[in-house]
Amino acid sequence: MVRYILKRLLLMLPVILGVIIVVFTLLYISPGDAASIILGTSYTAESAARIRETLGLNQPYLVQLGKYIFNLFRFDFGDSWVSGVSVSSELITRLPRTLLIGSLSIVITAVFGILLGVTAAVNQNKWQDSLCMVLALLGTSLPGFFFALLLALVFAFTLQWLPPYGMGGPEYYILPVVANALGGVAMLARQTRSSMLEVIHSDFIVMAKAKGLRRRDIIYRHMLPNALIPVLTTIGMQFAGVLGGSIIIETVFALPGVGYYLVTGCNNRDYNVVMACTIIISVAFSLVMLLVDLLMAMVDPRIKIQFSEVKHGRGK
Repeated sequence: MVRYILKRLLLMLPVILGVIIVVFTLLYISPGDAASIILGTSYTAESAARIRETLGLNQPYLVQLGKYIFNLFRFDFGDSWVSGVSVSSELITRLPRTLLIGSLSIVITAVFGILLGVTAAVNQNKWQDSLCMVLALLGTSLPGFFFALLLALVFAFTLQWLPPYGMGGPEYYILPVVANALGGVAMLARQTRSSMLEVIHSDFIVMAKAKGLRRRDIIYRHMLPNALIPVLTTIGMQFAGVLGGSIIIETVFALPGVGYYLVTGCNNRDYNVVMACTIIISVAFSLVMLLVDLLMAMVDPRIKIQFSEVKHGRGK
């Protein structure tokens, strides 16, 4: 297992390197002058030339890319072109907020998505199934920013139960987390229902019923574990949606996280900020997919055997 984890971590390196090269290239060829962004209203041709010389922006593309990658090995993302503040220090402050929102959103997505999917599957073609699928259809059809604005309108401005924006105590996280999780709940409910229906008429389920096992035990000890493989994969993919959704959610609720930082960097053409946020999000997604693979190994004995073969050198 340890060998497999190390192998997966090593395979992450070319993926992250590819992300760095692609994003750096897109920013390099995009229109705009970094010197004019930094100088603002005090822009002159002479001062702009000095800024380009200082930042190395007048050097060839490959030289700039090589220097950026070299600085990354020292965990140096550079300074913000607009504020002059270290991007690394900003990320240290903002990343825990984004990860907290993402983690809570994934927990809510997993719990309620699986519960809705199981309820719909075991009550196939009944009113419970129809209700769950209607809710799931609404959740997948409506965009995340609409949910965010609707929740803010109802619970913040109309009922005034929760703060509408900003950063503070735990109550400031409730609306962003719920808004970020709703779309994932709907999609996971549909996937769980589909997976459960594939195993609900299997021979081992018929045998479990013949033995007189309780309905709850049959559902949660026999049906659900065998339906979890595609569900876990969906949860892992949902994490990418949560990270992407955090960009919109943090912007709507003015939460100073990585997503809001990325939007600000894009608006200001602050390329160091855009690069750093993109790299952090890609690393987080890669680590979560590794965790999903390990969870799948715990659920499916066949994957455990593959891990064992890799450990003893019999697998690829």
